[in-house]
Amino acid sequence: MLRILGRLVAALVVLVVLAVAGFAYLTYGDRSHPAQPTHVIVPRGSTFADISSQLAQAGVIESALAFRALARLRHADADVHAGAYLFSAHRSADEVLRSLQSGGAQVATWVTIPEGFTAEQIARRLQDDGLGDAAAFERVVRTSTLAVDGARTASLEGFLFPSTYLVPLDASPAQIAREFTDQFYKELPPDASARAKALHVSVPQAVIVASLVESEAKADVDRPLIASVIYNRLRLHMPLQIDATIEYALPEHKTELSFADLKIDSPYNTYLHEGLPPTPISNPGEPSLEAAFHPATTKALYYVYCGNGRHVFADTLAQHQSNVARCLH
Repeated sequence: MLRILGRLVAALVVLVVLAVAGFAYLTYGDRSHPAQPTHVIVPRGSTFADISSQLAQAGVIESALAFRALARLRHADADVHAGAYLFSAHRSADEVLRSLQSGGAQVATWVTIPEGFTAEQIARRLQDDGLGDAAAFERVVRTSTLAVDGARTASLEGFLFPSTYLVPLDASPAQIAREFTDQFYKELPPDASARAKALHVSVPQAVIVASLVESEAKADVDRPLIASVIYNRLRLHMPLQIDATIEYALPEHKTELSFADLKIDSPYNTYLHEGLPPTPISNPGEPSLEAAFHPATTKALYYVYCGNGRHVFADTLAQHQSNVARCLH
């Protein structure tokens, strides 16, 4: 009995040794993968299990299971960066894991630009994500223009479409800006030219309206209504009196404007100057663009925020004052 037990223990030891040796070979010794340089895009939000399976399917590693075990041993399964990678041929699983951790094989990274970001905010986001100098990107935005439906924009502000992009790490500020503006052209409503003419504005001016809607609206249902107020005021030559335009002109963001701020001498001061500001004040997303080109048909001239993400609208000053009293007190 003891002899049988001894043989079982010996067999078990051999199996463990073989398993350890096999694991060591798969993770440190095997360099048969990938057979050639291989591109892999790791989507945002991927789990490490997803990434391991993706690498195995792409032929970068031999075993997803062994790769996950290696990552757990090294406590590295939470350190992987999403993005695009180029793995050179014949690398061990250990080298692949280190490249994922360090970004050494990374050739592009994911960047999300939220709706309503200004060019300055986008520039900071790019710099924080390792994509160049913020000042350099802002300089490109200020000094570049676009041809939009026969009109020339003042800058790229407003035309950097908010979305999630896979940006090459070596992309220049001009190349990144071009990627954002190319997406803007794709997202522009197909009837933009006809709708702008019907609204008595140019397409770039409608984008300015979209940026105002983006800065003012909290709920999508309010966007066409706010756009209607803006166009109604423009038609009647009423100052727009939109606080967000003044905030855009200020050197630093304020949560609440002072009476002195309302008097600043700036073309963005829509309390003092009739008409639209000279440029968009943010980069609007698809819902705000859609609202600017397809506003609601109303006679409303006023709106006030009334909580729960919604505004209330009024045709007359008396109605508006009543809404203000009800919503803000």
